[in-house]
Amino acid sequence: MKNKTFCDTCLALLIAMVFGPFGIAMAQESPTYTHDIAPILNEKCVTCHNPEGIGPMALTDYRQVLPFAYLIKDRTSKRIMPPWHVDPDIGIQSFKNDASLSDAQIEMIAAWVDAGAPEGDPADMPPPVELTAGGEWQLAGQLGPPDVIVKSKPYNVIANGQDQWWEPRIEFTGLDKERWLRAAEFKPSFPLGKKVVHHGHAVLIPEGEDRQVALARYGVGKSWEVYPEGTGMRVPSKGTVAWNLHYFPIGVEAPADIVEVGLWFYPEGVEPELETVGEVLFRVDGRNGMARGQDIVIPPHGYQVLQGTHMLEEPAIIHSFRPHLHMRGKVMTMEAIYPDGQREVLSQVNKYNHNWQIAYMYEDDVKPLLPPGTVLQFTSLFDNTANNPINPDPEQWVVFGRRGVDEMSHAWVGITYVNEEHFAQAMAERRTKQQTLSLE
Repeated sequence: MKNKTFCDTCLALLIAMVFGPFGIAMAQESPTYTHDIAPILNEKCVTCHNPEGIGPMALTDYRQVLPFAYLIKDRTSKRIMPPWHVDPDIGIQSFKNDASLSDAQIEMIAAWVDAGAPEGDPADMPPPVELTAGGEWQLAGQLGPPDVIVKSKPYNVIANGQDQWWEPRIEFTGLDKERWLRAAEFKPSFPLGKKVVHHGHAVLIPEGEDRQVALARYGVGKSWEVYPEGTGMRVPSKGTVAWNLHYFPIGVEAPADIVEVGLWFYPEGVEPELETVGEVLFRVDGRNGMARGQDIVIPPHGYQVLQGTHMLEEPAIIHSFRPHLHMRGKVMTMEAIYPDGQREVLSQVNKYNHNWQIAYMYEDDVKPLLPPGTVLQFTSLFDNTANNPINPDPEQWVVFGRRGVDEMSHAWVGITYVNEEHFAQAMAERRTKQQTLSLE
């Protein structure tokens, strides 16, 4: 009991020191941590901000949160955290993985901090979030353990230096027959691998075939993908897995780092209705007959805009949108130009941050349904000025390159091509649902 009294006294003194002599009195009529703030943090923050997460501090209880109260208010009010960079005023706004805070949640956090960050009644505390351990499969709770695990060859990541790439190839032997993939997860090693692997790909080259099967693609902010119900990717039983791993040194060595990819398949004999190709690269740079990236030339203290257009020859359903730029990248827009000339901005990421490679996953009832002949137009804006907070040096000319300090511009788009019959059916279902909602 003495220890508890001492700890409570210490917290009260800390509140008074940080928030002023009226902090505790103000707390009596303000939002509280246990009743109002903990539910927000549990929903939006603690997946990363826990003792084994990638966040720089844990935010799972009051004693952890209190010293960072002002910082939490600052980062949330500026919409820096949680990381979610879609423009809220244009394009589709309904996403399966929406990590953003509502205006009401941001105002609640600000009011709580301004009142002195009171703890509140412990009885109001919500149940703790069931977190997946840092080294475990994120999808295991939903799908069970992976059916097949593919591992890269080990790589020694140096402590300091420029970007590093590791491109080993391994034989794929996990299946005895062709199967349909329903989900995949890209898992860097824990704990150092999660810090040094910036992004990467694991692509299967089937034995005796020209096609490639993108088993998994990864970026900080996008580690797994579950295909929509009735959609899968055809995976052969034999082939070679080509890895493309982008490492970035963090000040300490990461010896013999290994990346794993977990694969979950539909049951044997089950063939999904639709075959997806997963995330497809749509280039913005190096279009109109130019060599890749030849058109990227960003002057010191300047800007550049690039556009890339791609015509869809088949009907398509878009599941997700993931821009890929580097440190000078600020904006990427995906726009549909329909065969009748109408234009629609599907999504715009207007606060792009190279530290995050987020795939924005559309809810099922708003996924873009695109007829053949639709042109997908991607527009990228680069900011090489001092106003760009992650610009390493605005004095430099910037050209195309693989390093983070160089530039590139493309989008990874989760897309499934369908036939005319399925497209017509999907459009009819969409119209019926919209009409029903309009009558409610």
